[in-house]
Amino acid sequence: MKRILIKITALSALLTVSAVMVVQAQTDYTSKVPKYTFGTTLSEQEKQLKNNPLIKRFEASRKVLAADKHRPFYHYITPEGRLNDPNGLCYWGGNWHLFYQGYPPEDPRQHWGHVVSKDLIHWRDLPYAIYPNPEERVFSGSTFVEKDRVIAMYHGTKVGTMVATSNDPLLLNWEKVTGNSVIPYPKAGEKVPYNIFDPNIWKKGDHYYSLLAGTRPVGPGGRNIRTNFLMRSKDLSKWEYLHPFVEKDNYGLVGDDGACPYFWPIGDKGKYILLHFSHMSGGKYLIGDYDQKRDKFVVTDGGNFNHGPVSKGGVHAPSAYPDGKGGVVAIFNMNSGKPIGNGNFTEMMTLPWLLTLDERDKLQIQPAGDVESLRREKVSIAETVLPANKEVVLKNVSGNAMELNLAIDLQKATTLELNVLRSPNKEEYTRILFYKDGGYNGRSDVKHKIQYSAISIDNSMASTLNSVKSRVTETADVEIKKGELVNMRIFIDRSIVEVFVNGRQCIAVRTYPDREDSKGVSIQARGNDALLKSLDAWQMENIFSKK
Repeated sequence: MKRILIKITALSALLTVSAVMVVQAQTDYTSKVPKYTFGTTLSEQEKQLKNNPLIKRFEASRKVLAADKHRPFYHYITPEGRLNDPNGLCYWGGNWHLFYQGYPPEDPRQHWGHVVSKDLIHWRDLPYAIYPNPEERVFSGSTFVEKDRVIAMYHGTKVGTMVATSNDPLLLNWEKVTGNSVIPYPKAGEKVPYNIFDPNIWKKGDHYYSLLAGTRPVGPGGRNIRTNFLMRSKDLSKWEYLHPFVEKDNYGLVGDDGACPYFWPIGDKGKYILLHFSHMSGGKYLIGDYDQKRDKFVVTDGGNFNHGPVSKGGVHAPSAYPDGKGGVVAIFNMNSGKPIGNGNFTEMMTLPWLLTLDERDKLQIQPAGDVESLRREKVSIAETVLPANKEVVLKNVSGNAMELNLAIDLQKATTLELNVLRSPNKEEYTRILFYKDGGYNGRSDVKHKIQYSAISIDNSMASTLNSVKSRVTETADVEIKKGELVNMRIFIDRSIVEVFVNGRQCIAVRTYPDREDSKGVSIQARGNDALLKSLDAWQMENIFSKK
Protein backbone atom coordinates (compact mmCIF):
# COMPACT_ATOMS: atom_id res chain seq x y z
CA MET A 1 0.00 0.00 0.00
CA LYS A 2 2.84 2.38 0.90
CA ARG A 3 4.53 1.83 -2.50
CA ILE A 4 1.23 2.44 -4.30
CA LEU A 5 0.72 5.70 -2.41
CA ILE A 6 4.25 6.83 -3.26
CA LYS A 7 3.66 6.07 -6.96
CA ILE A 8 0.32 7.89 -6.92
CA THR A 9 1.93 10.89 -5.19
CA ALA A 10 4.79 10.96 -7.68
CA LEU A 11 2.35 10.66 -10.59
CA SER A 12 0.25 13.46 -9.13
CA ALA A 13 3.31 15.68 -8.80
CA LEU A 14 4.33 14.92 -12.38
CA LEU A 15 0.86 15.75 -13.66
CA THR A 16 0.90 18.98 -11.64
CA VAL A 17 4.26 19.99 -13.14
CA SER A 18 2.97 19.13 -16.61
CA ALA A 19 -0.16 21.16 -16.01
CA VAL A 20 1.93 24.14 -14.87
CA MET A 21 4.08 23.87 -17.99
CA VAL A 22 0.96 23.82 -20.18
CA VAL A 23 -0.45 26.86 -18.38
CA GLN A 24 2.84 28.72 -18.80
CA ALA A 25 2.94 27.85 -22.48
CA GLN A 26 -0.55 29.23 -22.91
CA THR A 27 -0.11 32.36 -20.80
CA ASP A 28 -1.48 35.41 -22.56
CA TYR A 29 1.04 38.24 -22.33
CA THR A 30 -0.97 40.67 -24.45
CA SER A 31 -0.01 44.24 -23.57
CA LYS A 32 -2.43 46.68 -21.98
CA VAL A 33 -0.92 49.49 -24.05
CA PRO A 34 -3.14 50.60 -26.96
CA LYS A 35 -1.80 49.33 -30.27
CA TYR A 36 -2.54 50.85 -33.67
CA THR A 37 -2.17 49.71 -37.26
CA PHE A 38 -0.89 52.32 -39.67
CA GLY A 39 -1.11 52.84 -43.41
CA THR A 40 1.55 51.76 -45.85
CA THR A 41 2.45 55.13 -47.37
CA LEU A 42 4.25 58.00 -45.70
CA SER A 43 1.40 60.43 -46.26
CA GLU A 44 -1.08 58.04 -44.66
CA GLN A 45 1.17 57.47 -41.70
CA GLU A 46 1.85 61.16 -41.11
CA LYS A 47 -1.86 61.90 -41.21
CA GLN A 48 -2.60 59.13 -38.70
CA LEU A 49 0.21 60.22 -36.37
CA LYS A 50 -1.15 63.76 -36.06
CA ASN A 51 -4.10 62.55 -34.01
CA ASN A 52 -2.66 59.35 -32.60
CA PRO A 53 -3.59 59.04 -28.89
CA LEU A 54 -0.16 57.71 -27.91
CA ILE A 55 1.62 60.64 -29.59
CA LYS A 56 -0.69 63.10 -27.83
CA ARG A 57 -0.07 61.28 -24.56
CA PHE A 58 3.69 61.52 -25.08
CA GLU A 59 3.47 65.26 -25.75
CA ALA A 60 1.42 65.83 -22.60
CA SER A 61 3.78 63.69 -20.53
CA ARG A 62 6.85 65.58 -21.75
CA LYS A 63 5.31 68.88 -20.63
CA VAL A 64 4.69 67.54 -17.13
CA LEU A 65 8.09 65.86 -16.76
CA ALA A 66 9.96 68.93 -18.03
CA ALA A 67 9.72 70.35 -14.51
CA ASP A 68 12.41 67.91 -13.34
CA LYS A 69 15.59 70.02 -13.15
CA HIS A 70 17.78 67.01 -13.94
CA ARG A 71 15.93 66.10 -17.14
CA PRO A 72 18.18 66.64 -20.17
CA PHE A 73 17.69 69.34 -22.81
CA TYR A 74 19.42 67.70 -25.77
CA HIS A 75 20.18 64.08 -24.86
CA TYR A 76 17.32 61.73 -25.70
CA ILE A 77 15.06 60.68 -22.84
CA THR A 78 11.83 58.67 -23.06
CA PRO A 79 8.57 60.69 -23.02
CA GLU A 80 7.06 58.53 -20.27
CA GLY A 81 8.06 55.81 -17.84
CA ARG A 82 11.52 54.34 -17.56
CA LEU A 83 14.12 53.83 -20.27
CA ASN A 84 16.64 51.03 -20.53
CA ASP A 85 18.89 49.61 -23.27
CA PRO A 86 18.93 51.26 -26.70
CA ASN A 87 18.06 48.69 -29.37
CA GLY A 88 18.12 48.26 -33.13
CA LEU A 89 19.66 51.54 -34.28
CA CYS A 90 19.38 51.60 -38.07
CA TYR A 91 19.00 53.85 -41.13
CA TRP A 92 15.88 53.30 -43.23
CA GLY A 93 13.90 55.48 -45.64
CA GLY A 94 16.03 58.57 -45.08
CA ASN A 95 15.72 58.42 -41.28
CA TRP A 96 17.72 57.13 -38.36
CA HIS A 97 15.56 54.86 -36.22
CA LEU A 98 16.35 54.13 -32.59
CA PHE A 99 14.43 51.64 -30.49
CA TYR A 100 14.76 51.22 -26.75
CA GLN A 101 13.37 49.27 -23.85
CA GLY A 102 10.43 51.37 -22.72
CA TYR A 103 8.17 50.79 -19.69
CA PRO A 104 4.66 52.09 -20.48
CA PRO A 105 2.89 53.29 -17.32
CA GLU A 106 -0.20 51.10 -17.75
CA ASP A 107 1.88 47.98 -18.41
CA PRO A 108 5.48 48.50 -17.19
CA ARG A 109 6.93 45.46 -18.91
CA GLN A 110 9.58 46.11 -21.54
CA HIS A 111 8.18 47.15 -24.94
CA TRP A 112 10.34 48.50 -27.76
CA GLY A 113 9.96 52.28 -27.72
CA HIS A 114 10.71 54.06 -30.99
CA VAL A 115 12.12 57.42 -32.11
CA VAL A 116 13.22 58.76 -35.47
CA SER A 117 15.67 61.46 -36.55
CA LYS A 118 17.11 63.03 -39.69
CA ASP A 119 20.31 64.18 -38.00
CA LEU A 120 20.79 61.85 -34.97
CA ILE A 121 20.21 64.84 -32.68
CA HIS A 122 16.62 66.06 -33.03
CA TRP A 123 14.48 63.04 -32.17
CA ARG A 124 10.78 62.56 -32.79
CA ASP A 125 8.71 60.18 -30.65
CA LEU A 126 6.77 57.46 -32.45
CA PRO A 127 4.34 54.90 -30.94
CA TYR A 128 5.70 51.80 -29.28
CA ALA A 129 6.99 49.49 -32.00
CA ILE A 130 7.15 45.91 -30.68
CA TYR A 131 4.77 44.67 -27.97
CA PRO A 132 5.09 41.54 -25.80
CA ASN A 133 3.22 38.28 -26.57
CA PRO A 134 4.02 35.43 -26.91
CA GLU A 135 7.06 36.67 -24.99
CA GLU A 136 6.52 38.10 -21.53
CA ARG A 137 8.89 41.04 -22.14
CA VAL A 138 10.61 42.48 -25.20
CA PHE A 139 14.30 42.53 -24.24
CA SER A 140 17.31 43.74 -26.19
CA GLY A 141 18.23 43.01 -29.80
CA SER A 142 19.38 44.53 -33.07
CA THR A 143 18.14 45.20 -36.60
CA PHE A 144 19.34 44.39 -40.10
CA VAL A 145 18.25 46.48 -43.09
CA GLU A 146 17.51 44.80 -46.42
CA LYS A 147 16.35 46.48 -49.62
CA ASP A 148 12.69 45.84 -48.97
CA ARG A 149 12.42 45.43 -45.19
CA VAL A 150 13.97 45.80 -41.76
CA ILE A 151 14.51 42.70 -39.62
CA ALA A 152 14.50 42.98 -35.82
CA MET A 153 15.93 40.16 -33.76
CA TYR A 154 15.56 40.32 -29.99
CA HIS A 155 15.31 38.35 -26.77
CA GLY A 156 11.76 37.45 -25.75
CA THR A 157 11.65 36.45 -22.12
CA LYS A 158 10.01 33.12 -21.25
CA VAL A 159 10.15 31.93 -24.90
CA GLY A 160 13.57 32.62 -26.51
CA THR A 161 14.83 34.53 -29.54
CA MET A 162 12.20 36.41 -31.55
CA VAL A 163 12.30 37.85 -35.08
CA ALA A 164 9.98 40.56 -36.41
CA THR A 165 9.93 42.42 -39.72
CA SER A 166 8.63 45.76 -41.00
CA ASN A 167 8.69 47.41 -44.42
CA ASP A 168 6.56 50.55 -44.09
CA PRO A 169 8.05 54.08 -44.35
CA LEU A 170 8.33 54.82 -40.62
CA LEU A 171 8.60 51.22 -39.36
CA LEU A 172 5.32 51.48 -37.48
CA ASN A 173 3.87 48.03 -38.29
CA TRP A 174 5.76 44.92 -37.21
CA GLU A 175 4.97 41.25 -37.85
CA LYS A 176 6.59 38.45 -35.84
CA VAL A 177 8.09 35.64 -37.93
CA THR A 178 6.20 32.37 -37.20
CA GLY A 179 4.43 34.14 -34.31
CA ASN A 180 6.70 32.28 -31.87
CA SER A 181 10.35 32.15 -30.85
CA VAL A 182 12.67 31.06 -33.65
CA ILE A 183 15.40 29.93 -31.23
CA PRO A 184 13.38 28.57 -28.32
CA TYR A 185 14.51 27.85 -24.81
CA PRO A 186 15.53 24.19 -24.47
CA LYS A 187 12.84 21.82 -23.31
CA ALA A 188 12.88 20.41 -19.79
CA GLY A 189 15.91 18.14 -19.43
CA GLU A 190 17.37 19.22 -22.79
CA LYS A 191 20.94 20.56 -22.78
CA VAL A 192 22.29 22.86 -25.49
CA PRO A 193 25.86 24.19 -25.88
CA TYR A 194 24.78 27.84 -26.13
CA ASN A 195 22.96 30.49 -24.14
CA ILE A 196 19.83 32.22 -25.37
CA PHE A 197 20.05 35.92 -24.70
CA ASP A 198 20.45 39.27 -26.52
CA PRO A 199 20.92 38.52 -30.25
CA ASN A 200 22.65 40.38 -33.08
CA ILE A 201 21.82 39.76 -36.75
CA TRP A 202 23.64 40.19 -40.08
CA LYS A 203 23.72 38.47 -43.46
CA LYS A 204 26.53 36.81 -45.42
CA GLY A 205 25.79 35.22 -48.76
CA ASP A 206 22.51 33.30 -48.61
CA HIS A 207 22.53 32.96 -44.83
CA TYR A 208 21.50 35.10 -41.92
CA TYR A 209 23.78 34.96 -38.91
CA SER A 210 22.97 35.65 -35.30
CA LEU A 211 25.26 36.21 -32.35
CA LEU A 212 23.76 35.28 -28.99
CA ALA A 213 25.08 36.76 -25.76
CA GLY A 214 26.23 34.56 -22.93
CA THR A 215 28.99 33.11 -20.79
CA ARG A 216 30.80 29.82 -20.26
CA PRO A 217 32.45 28.57 -17.04
CA VAL A 218 35.86 28.15 -18.68
CA GLY A 219 37.69 31.00 -16.97
CA PRO A 220 40.18 30.71 -14.10
CA GLY A 221 38.83 28.48 -11.37
CA GLY A 222 35.79 27.60 -13.47
CA ARG A 223 34.53 31.18 -13.42
CA ASN A 224 32.31 32.56 -16.16
CA ILE A 225 33.80 34.52 -19.05
CA ARG A 226 32.13 36.26 -21.97
CA THR A 227 31.15 33.99 -24.84
CA ASN A 228 29.06 34.84 -27.90
CA PHE A 229 27.45 31.94 -29.74
CA LEU A 230 27.00 31.91 -33.53
CA MET A 231 23.78 30.69 -35.19
CA ARG A 232 22.86 30.47 -38.89
CA SER A 233 19.62 30.40 -40.90
CA LYS A 234 18.39 30.59 -44.49
CA ASP A 235 14.85 31.74 -43.76
CA LEU A 236 14.88 33.45 -40.30
CA SER A 237 12.58 30.78 -38.85
CA LYS A 238 14.91 27.75 -38.55
CA TRP A 239 18.34 28.25 -36.98
CA GLU A 240 21.34 25.94 -36.56
CA TYR A 241 24.05 26.35 -33.95
CA LEU A 242 27.63 26.65 -35.22
CA HIS A 243 30.12 27.46 -32.44
CA PRO A 244 31.50 30.16 -30.12
CA PHE A 245 32.36 33.09 -32.37
CA VAL A 246 35.24 35.01 -30.76
CA GLU A 247 38.90 33.90 -30.75
CA LYS A 248 41.98 35.36 -29.02
CA ASP A 249 40.08 37.75 -26.78
CA ASN A 250 42.45 38.91 -24.05
CA TYR A 251 40.53 42.11 -23.33
CA GLY A 252 37.47 40.92 -21.44
CA LEU A 253 37.39 40.56 -17.66
CA VAL A 254 36.53 37.39 -15.80
CA GLY A 255 32.84 37.81 -14.99
CA ASP A 256 31.97 39.83 -18.10
CA ASP A 257 29.17 38.71 -20.37
CA GLY A 258 28.56 39.60 -23.99
CA ALA A 259 25.13 41.20 -23.75
CA CYS A 260 23.73 43.58 -26.42
CA PRO A 261 26.22 42.54 -29.16
CA TYR A 262 26.59 44.56 -32.37
CA PHE A 263 28.96 43.24 -35.04
CA TRP A 264 29.79 45.55 -37.96
CA PRO A 265 32.60 46.28 -40.43
CA ILE A 266 34.65 49.38 -39.58
CA GLY A 267 37.31 51.30 -41.50
CA ASP A 268 38.65 50.62 -44.98
CA LYS A 269 41.01 47.71 -44.28
CA GLY A 270 38.55 44.89 -43.64
CA LYS A 271 38.39 45.23 -39.86
CA TYR A 272 35.27 44.54 -37.77
CA ILE A 273 34.10 45.80 -34.40
CA LEU A 274 32.06 43.88 -31.84
CA LEU A 275 30.38 46.24 -29.39
CA HIS A 276 28.81 44.61 -26.36
CA PHE A 277 27.86 45.11 -22.74
CA SER A 278 28.92 43.53 -19.48
CA HIS A 279 26.55 43.49 -16.54
CA MET A 280 29.70 43.77 -14.42
CA SER A 281 31.84 46.41 -16.16
CA GLY A 282 29.61 48.18 -18.70
CA GLY A 283 30.06 48.99 -22.39
CA LYS A 284 33.01 47.36 -24.20
CA TYR A 285 34.38 46.70 -27.69
CA LEU A 286 36.59 44.27 -29.58
CA ILE A 287 38.29 44.98 -32.91
CA GLY A 288 39.55 42.24 -35.19
CA ASP A 289 39.35 40.21 -38.38
CA TYR A 290 36.30 38.29 -39.57
CA ASP A 291 37.47 34.91 -40.87
CA GLN A 292 34.50 34.25 -43.14
CA LYS A 293 35.62 30.76 -44.13
CA ARG A 294 35.61 29.53 -40.54
CA ASP A 295 33.00 32.03 -39.36
CA LYS A 296 35.24 33.21 -36.53
CA PHE A 297 36.08 36.67 -35.21
CA VAL A 298 39.80 36.91 -34.42
CA VAL A 299 40.45 39.73 -31.96
CA THR A 300 43.36 42.15 -32.50
CA ASP A 301 42.42 44.97 -30.12
CA GLY A 302 39.81 45.96 -27.57
CA GLY A 303 38.80 48.36 -24.85
CA ASN A 304 36.06 49.97 -22.81
CA PHE A 305 33.38 52.60 -23.22
CA ASN A 306 32.70 52.51 -19.49
CA HIS A 307 35.73 52.80 -17.23
CA GLY A 308 34.60 51.41 -13.91
CA PRO A 309 31.68 49.48 -12.38
CA VAL A 310 28.52 49.29 -14.44
CA SER A 311 26.29 50.95 -11.86
CA LYS A 312 25.94 54.45 -10.36
CA GLY A 313 25.99 56.78 -13.32
CA GLY A 314 28.17 54.93 -15.84
CA VAL A 315 27.89 54.16 -19.55
CA HIS A 316 25.60 51.16 -20.02
CA ALA A 317 24.66 49.23 -23.19
CA PRO A 318 25.29 50.13 -26.86
CA SER A 319 23.24 50.16 -30.01
CA ALA A 320 25.20 50.63 -33.23
CA TYR A 321 24.88 50.89 -37.01
CA PRO A 322 27.30 51.74 -39.87
CA ASP A 323 27.29 55.34 -41.12
CA GLY A 324 27.90 54.25 -44.73
CA LYS A 325 31.35 55.90 -44.81
CA GLY A 326 33.42 53.33 -42.93
CA GLY A 327 32.43 54.51 -39.48
CA VAL A 328 29.95 53.11 -36.96
CA VAL A 329 27.45 55.25 -35.07
CA ALA A 330 26.86 54.13 -31.49
CA ILE A 331 24.42 55.32 -28.84
CA PHE A 332 24.49 54.18 -25.21
CA ASN A 333 22.12 54.52 -22.32
CA MET A 334 23.48 55.96 -19.09
CA ASN A 335 22.80 54.44 -15.70
CA SER A 336 21.13 56.51 -13.04
CA GLY A 337 23.08 57.75 -10.05
CA LYS A 338 20.07 58.20 -7.80
CA PRO A 339 17.02 56.11 -6.84
CA ILE A 340 14.35 55.47 -9.45
CA GLY A 341 11.66 57.26 -7.45
CA ASN A 342 8.34 57.45 -9.29
CA GLY A 343 9.82 55.73 -12.36
CA ASN A 344 9.39 58.73 -14.62
CA PHE A 345 13.07 59.51 -15.10
CA THR A 346 16.06 57.27 -14.54
CA GLU A 347 18.26 56.45 -17.50
CA MET A 348 18.91 58.50 -20.61
CA MET A 349 20.90 58.23 -23.85
CA THR A 350 24.36 59.56 -24.56
CA LEU A 351 24.95 61.70 -27.61
CA PRO A 352 25.56 59.57 -30.70
CA TRP A 353 29.26 58.67 -30.97
CA LEU A 354 31.04 58.19 -34.29
CA LEU A 355 33.50 55.30 -34.08
CA THR A 356 36.32 55.11 -36.64
CA LEU A 357 39.81 53.61 -36.88
CA ASP A 358 43.10 55.46 -37.25
CA GLU A 359 46.07 54.37 -39.34
CA ARG A 360 47.04 51.82 -36.64
CA ASP A 361 43.50 50.48 -36.34
CA LYS A 362 43.03 52.12 -32.94
CA LEU A 363 39.52 53.21 -32.10
CA GLN A 364 38.68 56.91 -32.49
CA ILE A 365 35.60 58.51 -30.87
CA GLN A 366 33.94 61.81 -31.65
CA PRO A 367 30.39 63.18 -31.59
CA ALA A 368 28.15 62.04 -34.44
CA GLY A 369 25.23 63.81 -36.03
CA ASP A 370 24.53 67.51 -36.38
CA VAL A 371 25.28 68.44 -32.77
CA GLU A 372 26.44 71.88 -33.92
CA SER A 373 22.83 72.71 -34.84
CA LEU A 374 22.05 72.84 -31.11
CA ARG A 375 24.35 75.81 -30.49
CA ARG A 376 22.77 79.11 -29.47
CA GLU A 377 24.34 82.01 -27.51
CA LYS A 378 28.13 81.95 -27.77
CA VAL A 379 30.91 83.23 -25.50
CA SER A 380 34.57 83.07 -26.52
CA ILE A 381 37.82 83.51 -24.58
CA ALA A 382 40.97 84.38 -26.50
CA GLU A 383 44.47 83.11 -25.75
CA THR A 384 45.08 83.33 -22.00
CA VAL A 385 47.87 82.27 -19.66
CA LEU A 386 46.70 79.94 -16.88
CA PRO A 387 48.88 80.67 -13.81
CA ALA A 388 50.14 77.60 -11.99
CA ASN A 389 47.97 76.35 -9.12
CA LYS A 390 45.45 79.18 -9.37
CA GLU A 391 41.78 78.43 -10.03
CA VAL A 392 40.42 80.84 -12.64
CA VAL A 393 36.64 81.28 -12.61
CA LEU A 394 35.34 82.07 -16.10
CA LYS A 395 32.94 84.86 -15.26
CA ASN A 396 31.01 84.94 -18.52
CA VAL A 397 30.81 81.18 -19.02
CA SER A 398 27.87 79.70 -17.15
CA GLY A 399 25.08 77.21 -17.71
CA ASN A 400 23.80 73.68 -17.15
CA ALA A 401 23.08 72.89 -20.83
CA MET A 402 26.24 73.89 -22.67
CA GLU A 403 28.98 72.82 -25.04
CA LEU A 404 32.54 73.87 -24.20
CA ASN A 405 35.24 73.63 -26.86
CA LEU A 406 38.79 74.13 -25.54
CA ALA A 407 42.28 74.06 -27.02
CA ILE A 408 45.10 73.98 -24.45
CA ASP A 409 48.87 73.95 -24.60
CA LEU A 410 49.87 72.33 -21.31
CA GLN A 411 53.53 73.30 -21.73
CA LYS A 412 55.16 72.09 -18.49
CA ALA A 413 51.96 71.75 -16.48
CA THR A 414 51.30 68.23 -15.24
CA THR A 415 47.53 68.41 -14.78
CA LEU A 416 44.65 70.50 -16.03
CA GLU A 417 41.51 70.78 -13.92
CA LEU A 418 38.13 72.04 -15.11
CA ASN A 419 35.19 72.41 -12.76
CA VAL A 420 31.75 72.51 -14.37
CA LEU A 421 28.29 72.78 -12.83
CA ARG A 422 30.12 74.73 -10.11
CA SER A 423 28.35 76.76 -7.43
CA PRO A 424 30.03 80.09 -6.53
CA ASN A 425 31.54 78.79 -3.29
CA LYS A 426 32.12 75.23 -4.57
CA GLU A 427 29.43 73.58 -2.48
CA GLU A 428 28.81 71.59 -5.69
CA TYR A 429 31.04 70.99 -8.69
CA THR A 430 31.89 68.23 -11.17
CA ARG A 431 35.63 67.96 -11.73
CA ILE A 432 37.26 67.07 -15.06
CA LEU A 433 40.98 66.27 -14.87
CA PHE A 434 43.49 65.82 -17.68
CA TYR A 435 46.74 64.14 -16.63
CA LYS A 436 49.61 64.79 -19.03
CA ASP A 437 51.46 61.49 -19.58
CA GLY A 438 49.44 60.12 -16.66
CA GLY A 439 48.02 57.03 -18.33
CA TYR A 440 49.39 53.58 -19.01
CA ASN A 441 52.69 52.99 -20.74
CA GLY A 442 51.72 51.33 -24.01
CA ARG A 443 54.48 48.74 -23.97
CA SER A 444 52.28 46.13 -25.65
CA ASP A 445 52.52 47.94 -28.98
CA VAL A 446 56.07 47.01 -29.99
CA LYS A 447 56.18 49.25 -33.07
CA HIS A 448 54.61 52.29 -31.40
CA LYS A 449 55.59 52.56 -27.75
CA ILE A 450 53.35 55.24 -26.27
CA GLN A 451 53.07 56.99 -22.96
CA TYR A 452 49.36 57.66 -22.74
CA SER A 453 47.82 60.62 -20.99
CA ALA A 454 44.59 60.22 -19.02
CA ILE A 455 41.22 61.94 -18.72
CA SER A 456 38.90 61.57 -15.73
CA ILE A 457 35.61 62.85 -14.32
CA ASP A 458 35.08 63.03 -10.56
CA ASN A 459 31.48 63.58 -9.40
CA SER A 460 32.09 63.05 -5.67
CA MET A 461 31.40 66.75 -5.01
CA ALA A 462 28.75 67.16 -7.69
CA SER A 463 25.65 67.11 -5.52
CA THR A 464 24.56 67.95 -1.98
CA LEU A 465 21.54 65.67 -2.31
CA ASN A 466 21.71 62.79 0.18
CA SER A 467 20.03 60.42 -2.30
CA VAL A 468 22.75 60.73 -4.96
CA LYS A 469 25.45 58.08 -5.10
CA SER A 470 28.95 59.17 -6.13
CA ARG A 471 30.70 57.18 -8.83
CA VAL A 472 34.24 55.88 -8.57
CA THR A 473 36.27 58.39 -10.59
CA GLU A 474 35.89 57.59 -14.29
CA THR A 475 39.38 57.48 -15.84
CA ALA A 476 40.49 56.54 -19.36
CA ASP A 477 43.71 56.62 -21.37
CA VAL A 478 44.05 58.92 -24.35
CA GLU A 479 46.95 59.41 -26.73
CA ILE A 480 48.22 62.97 -27.19
CA LYS A 481 50.92 63.09 -29.83
CA LYS A 482 54.09 65.11 -29.48
CA GLY A 483 53.42 68.78 -30.18
CA GLU A 484 49.64 68.35 -30.16
CA LEU A 485 47.32 70.67 -28.28
CA VAL A 486 44.79 69.10 -25.95
CA ASN A 487 41.38 69.58 -27.53
CA MET A 488 38.30 68.94 -25.42
CA ARG A 489 34.64 69.05 -26.36
CA ILE A 490 32.61 69.00 -23.16
CA PHE A 491 28.86 68.50 -23.29
CA ILE A 492 26.96 69.45 -20.14
CA ASP A 493 23.28 68.62 -20.03
CA ARG A 494 21.82 69.06 -16.55
CA SER A 495 22.53 65.54 -15.27
CA ILE A 496 25.24 64.29 -17.64
CA VAL A 497 28.76 65.38 -18.54
CA GLU A 498 30.37 63.93 -21.69
CA VAL A 499 33.99 64.74 -22.54
CA PHE A 500 35.54 64.03 -25.97
CA VAL A 501 39.34 64.40 -26.17
CA ASN A 502 41.21 64.92 -29.45
CA GLY A 503 38.72 62.74 -31.30
CA ARG A 504 40.26 59.66 -29.65
CA GLN A 505 38.45 59.12 -26.37
CA CYS A 506 35.17 59.86 -24.63
CA ILE A 507 34.13 59.50 -21.01
CA ALA A 508 30.71 60.25 -19.58
CA VAL A 509 29.22 60.42 -16.09
CA ARG A 510 25.81 61.21 -14.61
CA THR A 511 25.81 64.12 -12.16
CA TYR A 512 23.01 65.77 -10.17
CA PRO A 513 23.69 69.29 -8.85
CA ASP A 514 20.90 70.41 -6.52
CA ARG A 515 21.61 74.13 -6.23
CA GLU A 516 20.15 76.56 -8.77
CA ASP A 517 23.47 78.42 -8.91
CA SER A 518 25.57 75.35 -9.79
CA LYS A 519 26.25 76.52 -13.33
CA GLY A 520 29.74 77.99 -13.21
CA VAL A 521 32.98 76.94 -14.92
CA SER A 522 36.57 77.26 -13.66
CA ILE A 523 39.95 76.14 -14.98
CA GLN A 524 43.31 75.54 -13.34
CA ALA A 525 46.79 74.38 -14.37
CA ARG A 526 48.74 72.37 -11.81
CA GLY A 527 52.52 72.35 -11.33
CA ASN A 528 53.38 75.00 -13.94
CA ASP A 529 51.67 77.58 -16.12
CA ALA A 530 49.69 76.43 -19.14
CA LEU A 531 48.30 78.31 -22.12
CA LEU A 532 44.61 78.34 -22.95
CA LYS A 533 44.74 78.84 -26.70
CA SER A 534 40.97 79.26 -27.10
CA LEU A 535 37.67 78.50 -25.45
CA ASP A 536 34.21 78.67 -27.03
CA ALA A 537 31.05 78.07 -25.03
CA TRP A 538 27.52 77.72 -26.38
CA GLN A 539 24.18 77.47 -24.66
CA MET A 540 22.39 74.47 -26.15
CA GLU A 541 18.88 74.13 -27.53
CA ASN A 542 16.18 72.18 -25.74
CA ILE A 543 15.12 69.65 -28.38
CA PHE A 544 11.99 68.69 -26.45
CA SER A 545 10.40 72.14 -26.25
CA LYS A 546 7.94 73.11 -28.96
CA LYS A 547 8.86 76.19 -30.99
